[in-house]
Amino acid sequence: MSAEPARPARWLSSEELESWLPVGGLLLRLPAALDAQMQRDSGLNHFEYLVLANLSEAPGRTRRMSALAALANGSLSRLSHVVKRLEGRGWIERRACPEDGRYTNAVLTEAGWQKVRESAPGHVEAVRSLVLDALSGEELAALGDMARRVLARLEASDLNQVAGPAPRR
Repeated sequence: MSAEPARPARWLSSEELESWLPVGGLLLRLPAALDAQMQRDSGLNHFEYLVLANLSEAPGRTRRMSALAALANGSLSRLSHVVKRLEGRGWIERRACPEDGRYTNAVLTEAGWQKVRESAPGHVEAVRSLVLDALSGEELAALGDMARRVLARLEASDLNQVAGPAPRR
């Protein structure tokens, strides 16, 4: 049995590298800046805020833990640790799913709803000052479109394999 020959590396051109390096910096610095703002202003980390905010937008302020983990882009294990912390603060309760007892629901409490309402203005201001205010309306729309396309590729790809080239738009 012979091994397949390795594909040659597809190195970035100087133009691609010039565009990619700032994206890499953005991927590192923006989450850290949003996390720092949340910690400073609300005593939450950004992931905790995303969990609370996602629950606040759900019907009945309730989601299955598995769905909440997917929305918050975290593993069920990571989410369980965060929910335990948030339960300890009185902001979330875990309850058996009434439709299917095999599942557990996370429910935002009234105190959790209040925490989201207190935390949201600072988060929105950080998003505005760090990202939105730096872009025109057209640029923001283009950024949203680009982000959706990249996210679609990430969601479609197998985490253990790098997807092959896709058609360019």
